[in-house]
Order: sequence, then structure tokens, then C-alpha cells
Amino acid sequence: MDQTSLAMAQEIDFSLLALFLRASLTVKLVMIILVVASFWSWAIIIRKFIAYRAARAEAEQFDRAFWSGEPLDELFDQIGPTPEGASQQIFAAGMLEWRRSHRQDGELIAGAQARIERSMDVAIQKVTENLNYGLTFLATVGSISPFVGLFGTVWGIKVAFEEIAISQNTSLAVVAPGISEALVATALGLLAAIPAVIFYNKLSSDADRIAGNYEAFADEFSTILSRQLDG
Repeated sequence: MDQTSLAMAQEIDFSLLALFLRASLTVKLVMIILVVASFWSWAIIIRKFIAYRAARAEAEQFDRAFWSGEPLDELFDQIGPTPEGASQQIFAAGMLEWRRSHRQDGELIAGAQARIERSMDVAIQKVTENLNYGLTFLATVGSISPFVGLFGTVWGIKVAFEEIAISQNTSLAVVAPGISEALVATALGLLAAIPAVIFYNKLSSDADRIAGNYEAFADEFSTILSRQLDG
């Protein structure tokens, strides 16, 4: 390598901002998409951690109230028919159907147990959908971001070789900037994909455990009501 080419290469700005500004329009779009996807993923991750912590705290608080020995009718009157907490919503769905299953003379309408269970199942489905909302985006980012970054890299290398052919110069000063810009796209793809995959697996597991606790509570509540029905 001659000294002139080396000196020119050393004067090139290889900061991320400079690499972005020098990149072709296609590579710039790829970089912007990946950066936006990464920020959006982190927003979902942070929001889900906060939501799951709140859901666990609400469930623990409601469990203490539910098993405190207080009559279920009084507990239902306290939280109302449209509570905010997920556990309370499942309980309210069961209690609403329980009350609706009584005739004016106090007798139960046939099939009350099945209707109560279906009402709680619908409530569980709704709260589970809220738990999983946004996780599909993390899975999508984790699966396609490396390929989007690779596309940007391939396109950037193509542009770099075109510049080499036009300038008829293969010196480091000509080759290095284009290759560097292209490789940044791959790095951004991995930067977006790796956290998305890790936290998707973590959050999905947490959501499944929380949903499993809701289903366990619904089964216990259904058992309690079943005893009253049989009695």
C-alpha cells in the first residue's frame, strides 16, 4: 500500500454518523428501519416488564382478599362488576354469571356451572391476549432483522464495487468507506434481533406462568361454586 492511499484512508471519518451520511439511500433506509425496530422493541420490553410486575402484584393482593374468609358476595360488591385487575375481572365474570343463574325465587337455572366456567374462560382469554400483546412484534424483529441487515450489507457492497469500477481505483481509501457502511447494516440487524429474541423468550414464559395462575384460580373458584351448587 502506498503512503498516499494510507494517508487518505486515515483522513476518512468512520464514525457511525459519518458512515450513515455517506451510505446510499437504500442502506440508509435499512439502517433507519432497524434502529426504529430496535427502539420499538425496547419500548415493548420495558412496558411488558412493568405490566407483568403489576399483574403479579395485583394477583397476590386479590388472592389474599379471596382467601381471607370474607363472603364472596361481599367481595364482589366491593370490587364491582367491571374491575381493572385481571384476577378481579375473572372473579367478577364468574360472580356475575353466578348471580344471573338464580331465578327470582332463588332457584338455580340449569347448566349454571357450565355457564360460569365459560364466562371465566372468556375473561381469561381477554387478559391473556393483553399479556401477549406486542410479543409478536418482538418475534418478528428477532427473526427478520438479521436478514434485513444482510440485505443492507449486500446492497452497500454492491454500491462500493460500482464506485470502484467507476473510479478504476482499488485503493483502501476507495474500498474501505463503502464496505464499512455496508457492515454497519449487518451490525444494526444483530443489535435489533438479539435483544428481541432473548426477551421474547423471557416474556413469553412469564406470560404463560401468569396465565397459568389465572387458570388455576378459575379452577379453584369453579370448585367452590360447584360445592355450593351441589349443596
